[in-house]
Amino acid sequence: MNRKQFRDLADPEEAHAAIADLDLRPDDETVPLREARGRVLAERVDADLDVPGFDRASVDGYALRAEDTFGADEADPNRLELVGEVHAGAEPDVEVGAGECAEISTGAVLPPGADAVVMVERTDREDDTVLVRTSLAPGDRVMFAGADVAAGERALGPGTVLTPREIGLLSALGVDQVAVRGKPTVGIISTGDELVRPGDSLNSDAGEIYDVNSYTTATAVEEAGGEAKLYPHAGDDYEAMESALREAAEECDLVLSSGSTSASAVDVIYRVVEETGELLLHGVAVKPGKPMLVGRLKGSAYVGLPGYPVSALTIFRTFVAPAIREAAGLPDPKTATIEGAMAVRERYSEGRLRYMPAGLVEDGEGNTLVYPVDKGSGATTSLVEADGVVAVPPDVEYLDEGERVEVQLFSTEVRAPAVFGAGEDDPALSRVLDSVDRPRYLSVGARQGLRRLRDGVTDVAVTTDEMEPDGAVELGGWSREWGLVVPAGNPQDIDGLADLVDEDVRFVNRTTDAGLRTTLGNAVADLADERGVDRHDLVEAIDGFDFAVRAHESPARKVLAGKADAGLGLRATAERLGMGFVSCGEEAVRVFAAEDRADKPGVRSLADAVDGAESVLADLPGYEAR
Repeated sequence: MNRKQFRDLADPEEAHAAIADLDLRPDDETVPLREARGRVLAERVDADLDVPGFDRASVDGYALRAEDTFGADEADPNRLELVGEVHAGAEPDVEVGAGECAEISTGAVLPPGADAVVMVERTDREDDTVLVRTSLAPGDRVMFAGADVAAGERALGPGTVLTPREIGLLSALGVDQVAVRGKPTVGIISTGDELVRPGDSLNSDAGEIYDVNSYTTATAVEEAGGEAKLYPHAGDDYEAMESALREAAEECDLVLSSGSTSASAVDVIYRVVEETGELLLHGVAVKPGKPMLVGRLKGSAYVGLPGYPVSALTIFRTFVAPAIREAAGLPDPKTATIEGAMAVRERYSEGRLRYMPAGLVEDGEGNTLVYPVDKGSGATTSLVEADGVVAVPPDVEYLDEGERVEVQLFSTEVRAPAVFGAGEDDPALSRVLDSVDRPRYLSVGARQGLRRLRDGVTDVAVTTDEMEPDGAVELGGWSREWGLVVPAGNPQDIDGLADLVDEDVRFVNRTTDAGLRTTLGNAVADLADERGVDRHDLVEAIDGFDFAVRAHESPARKVLAGKADAGLGLRATAERLGMGFVSCGEEAVRVFAAEDRADKPGVRSLADAVDGAESVLADLPGYEAR
């Protein structure tokens, strides 16, 4: 099979136009009023009755003839005879004549003969006589029939989004069901033999991963006003894709697939679309998301999204969501943008429009800084670490530090975190952060934490032992016991680091950015000094020293899975997982804040949490306050 090439990429405007030309609008439908919130009226609603349907009192007081109050004031009140009372929800059984009044409740029907209501606060009562101490004009304190909505009047027009206000008006008109624009039904198909739905068992050894796109895309569809319908994921063969696409096309207004759209010999979805419908566009000059498909299937429109979650959501938000909102009759959402200065320099020169995932942070003076979220579109954590995207034009080669940029936020609710930190992965720190309002923390290792603090991206860095940044203040910290995590019962009788060198032991390490990796390296250097040999010789003798995994539990989990005999880790991890532990020492965990951000409220809140961490540390084996 020939490989599909992306030589002639469509520009973004052409992609917008192609999707806009797809017919996504479903038939209108009638729904009960109780289910109409957020829907869009399909046709005009006229009032069939007056609202209110009668003249009614707008205050508690007395219904009377206005002319009987002329000349009345506090010093010289007019005296009226009380002839009855009228309550809300009851038909009046009294008529008001000259020189008379009737007690009346708010919302009650104005009795015959009366044309005004005096507030009870401007009267006094003497048995069956009411002293009125103010002058009134006809209509005072009265809401006349039809004053809100008059019968025959246009109440609401087509295209109105039904909020609680409009629901209230329709209720007042006695409307119990309304004609609304239909929600476009969007079928969602994730492709790839490696995908498994969340909740099902996962075989990582076979390269299986959980299906992220089905749920994220479905949620985005619903947020845009569509009705999402999930289909079983399709394999990477032609027959499976064709079957899934045909079924979805028969039942939906739009079919979205993710994955299997790049230029690979195993990607066949473009052939399915070409042979079962019409392929309008394949490949867009935009990053992320170059391999986007737009076409028509029999009875449905089709858009193929990239496979990486961040790429898929960025392309959906930019190109597909506007078309779904248009089909549902929803207005464009309130523009959510914020301007800020680049915290660091970002290079880029690929000659196509780039939507750069970006995060927000405030400096010590409350100014907004923007930093690139650089884990790559394949990292699902980028979904929550990015606050929005910066559109970088094709002819821009770099964004300079301090350069002003506009961030298109993912939501109007997005705010910069109260405190932003990066550094060592540590279970005690995770618990401490739970007591801080709106923190953001990146477990990138102590070395990367120091780099980001030095670059002015983060407020806080978390390091180990002697790793101390310049221009920072220490907020506090604790110590933790580290060593080798081994299977329960320590079947190989591993006694310490020397056994990694001298015995047949498969070892798994942490990545070079981890502070714990540095602590291990120092301990190996000490062992080399004791033996009078070169440190490099000992490192070479350890089977797996360069086999590195990222997080503090990762080595232990490799040991649990039988892929190693020992892993670098913490006593707290070993006990939590029911494993054996060989202690090698203690190391300090230290929390530093940038000097010019130490007074940020979020940083002060974190400092208080670190200072009061004794209860957290007491629950973690091998941890102690410093």
